[in-house]
Amino acid sequence: MPTRPIVLIAAGAILFAATSMAYGRPDTRTMTCEQTQLLIQKHRSVVLTTGRNTYDRYVRQFGNECDWPEVPTAAYVKTRDGQCLVHRCQEPVFDFPD
Repeated sequence: MPTRPIVLIAAGAILFAATSMAYGRPDTRTMTCEQTQLLIQKHRSVVLTTGRNTYDRYVRQFGNECDWPEVPTAAYVKTRDGQCLVHRCQEPVFDFPD
């Protein structure tokens, strides 16, 4: 059996696998705000693509997905229907007056 077809098939499979993995993260720009919020609620925490080269981990507002001392803080992401309120883990800022 000629090796050239086998090599071409293997190269195609590797290329397909590599491109499939690159698009595995949900993109907030293609979802509505409601879809984005429901996805986060369903999975408790989700890594979402928010821009061409940006992504972040978003969590439920009332949950224990953040590591101590981080807490869920409000953030806005761009969705298909505008800006959407979501939450991400961040260390709290304590600004005590003198």
